[in-house]
Amino acid sequence: MTQSTTAGPAGPAGQAPGRAGLSPRKKQQISRGVQYAVLIVAVIAIALLTNWKGLAENFAKGDVAGQSLPDVFTVALKNTIIYTVGGFVFGSILGLILALMRLSSVRPYRWIAIIYIEIFRGLPALLIFLLILFLPLALPGFEVPGGTYGQGILGLTIVSAAYMAETLRAGLQAVPKGQTEAARSLGMSHSRAMISVVIPQAIRIVIPPTTNQFVSLLKDSSLVLFLGVSGEYVELTKFGNDLASTTSNATPIMVVGLTYLLVTIPLGYLAGRLEKRQSKGR
Repeated sequence: MTQSTTAGPAGPAGQAPGRAGLSPRKKQQISRGVQYAVLIVAVIAIALLTNWKGLAENFAKGDVAGQSLPDVFTVALKNTIIYTVGGFVFGSILGLILALMRLSSVRPYRWIAIIYIEIFRGLPALLIFLLILFLPLALPGFEVPGGTYGQGILGLTIVSAAYMAETLRAGLQAVPKGQTEAARSLGMSHSRAMISVVIPQAIRIVIPPTTNQFVSLLKDSSLVLFLGVSGEYVELTKFGNDLASTTSNATPIMVVGLTYLLVTIPLGYLAGRLEKRQSKGR
């Protein structure tokens, strides 16, 4: 009696038994190894092809960097902070007014707020500073209070108010309506309830995004240079540009960039911590 033999069933996906493919974990390890290898090769290639001596001579020259000290901190950074803090404070006040107008039951107030927000969020910040520069031509005899400081703060106020209005509006709407109803049930007027109950809670809610807005405004303060500031009113970007032109070297630009980072990185870290803390509270 003859016994016929038949082949066994094929493995998964047509593979022969005993020849299992790579596991997903193994494939992931191989893929990660290839990516690391590509990264290492790229870093080595950049290190070998870069003219480090030329970079150090033009972007990190010690004696040129020394020329920027201490004025980069005592003058340029000080003025940058003055412009930024002034624009942030007045922008927040105007933004809160616009946010309340946007939520008002009076239709013309809502129209005014919407028109302002849409216009000044849509215009480039540089254009706003140029308009301020030419404002005396349209209004002969008009001068912005505070001189150069006033012009810089005015430009940053106009820019920040439109964004702060939307941030604060979101915060006001995030406060539960029950808070307002509870305040009204205690005999508070609508205005008193907003000032005493709603607005303080909304401000706590929007602290993280307003911190990011401050960082953005700090960088936008560089646009003050288009107002033709000089001398004691110079801010960081103008200071670095002028010194770079005088020395024919880019080191002052790098010094200014590092000075910006000394302020923006801690503020960004603070904003992240506040966001995490707020999410845990919720």
